[in-house]
Amino acid sequence: MSNPLSKPCTAFGGQRQLSSGPLIEVALAVKAATERDPSIMILVFDDMTGRVIDLDLRGTKADIIERLSRPPQTSAAHYRPRPGEMSELAKDEISEARGRGRPKLGVVPREVTLLPRHWDWLAEQPGGASASLRRLVDEARRTGGTRQQRRAAQEAAYHFMLAIAGDLPGYEEATRALFADDRSRLAQWIAAWPDDIRAHVLHLAFGPKDASRDKLDRGKKAP
Repeated sequence: MSNPLSKPCTAFGGQRQLSSGPLIEVALAVKAATERDPSIMILVFDDMTGRVIDLDLRGTKADIIERLSRPPQTSAAHYRPRPGEMSELAKDEISEARGRGRPKLGVVPREVTLLPRHWDWLAEQPGGASASLRRLVDEARRTGGTRQQRRAAQEAAYHFMLAIAGDLPGYEEATRALFADDRSRLAQWIAAWPDDIRAHVLHLAFGPKDASRDKLDRGKKAP
């Protein structure tokens, strides 16, 4: 399990970036800033999702670290297999265990909800429903990884823009350019935005890049 304290985050005080880095560093920077100026309005963003994070910054540094170190609360999920499916899982585990030096499959039960036609199709596949689902997931991971990463980056940039830039000029057009995966057009529409906001949008959407290209994009006018 990853350390919650190391989650990459960015804090904005108004339209200026206050801090960026691991969650604990950003949280302590925010606490220091609010102690200097209690009236400052600060938003802290999860850089992986672009969503705002609510932080409880009461108490000492040790108190804050202890709270941020707690794992998120999750609810248990249960998988209710169809008749005969448990025997399929058991066969898979036995088959995996027979291979020399191969670890057991380590099946984790979860609840899966499908329409009848989906169950009917799965039942016709070699190895049954469970084996077919595992093959489909593995294939999706192999072929859809890049596409999913691009979509996740776009979603992160969108959530950040929605929270902090929804009233800025060109917001709607910038959003359309973002989801069209058109970096140049996006950069043109947000060229007049505050520097820190503009830079973070491009960072979330497309990752780090060279400053010269950013300067070139800012020099172009949006249509």
